[in-house]
Amino acid sequence: MTKPPTPEQSDLHPEALQRAGEQAAADVTSSAAVERTEVARPDVGAAVNLSKTTGAQEQRGPELGRPSPTRPAPPLPPLPSRAEEEAPHRTRFLTFLRLLGGWAVLGALAYAMWTPGEWQNSLLLWVFLVILADEFGGWFGYLGLLLGGLGYLSPSLPPAQWLVVLPLVGGALMALLMVKHSGGVLVLPFAGLLFAGTLLAVARFGPKFDPELKLPSDATFLRSALIAMVAALGFSLVRQLVGLWLRRRGQQTGPAGVAA
Repeated sequence: MTKPPTPEQSDLHPEALQRAGEQAAADVTSSAAVERTEVARPDVGAAVNLSKTTGAQEQRGPELGRPSPTRPAPPLPPLPSRAEEEAPHRTRFLTFLRLLGGWAVLGALAYAMWTPGEWQNSLLLWVFLVILADEFGGWFGYLGLLLGGLGYLSPSLPPAQWLVVLPLVGGALMALLMVKHSGGVLVLPFAGLLFAGTLLAVARFGPKFDPELKLPSDATFLRSALIAMVAALGFSLVRQLVGLWLRRRGQQTGPAGVAA
């Protein structure tokens, strides 16, 4: 007698077997898809760490073992020469000497105008010291012109001739200083000619307008004024020529020292 098959051993229906196989395949497919999805999902923390590492490497520079680009060192400024270091001190010293000399000349002129004396000597000293004071600075010369009237403030009045000498020679000196300040060595002869021409013209034509104006035609007056003018302008000429020679020598020795 044959036993009926047990439920575990009984054959399944074909449709049931097909549905079971499709369900198993679907489960495998879904599990594989989940695994693929999990593998394809990027790690945000790793990306952040990678970006931080890359930024840190960029800040630190190139990797070890790779030579860094060499940058040329900035050129060092040249050291000043001894002449350049001494130039400010020399300029201050020369300025001090110029001011000292100008005030010394004005002091000597004030003393000569204050003390009584012969008008010929006062005229010679006035013209000479005014032009000499102008060599130390333009305003020293103009102050010297004003000191020509200092004698009228002293206890002893100047001689009567000084009333003619002061405006006449003072005007000629003013014209001389103005022409002298307009240029260098080349204008000195014109300044001297202007001064001498003014005095000679007044000596020539002055008595025709004023018969009592006889002092400008006096030989002592002309000699004192012209000798003082020639001596002072001669000193100015020598000083300016020496200054030009020294400046040219400094310009020639400067490039030679730099090239050496």
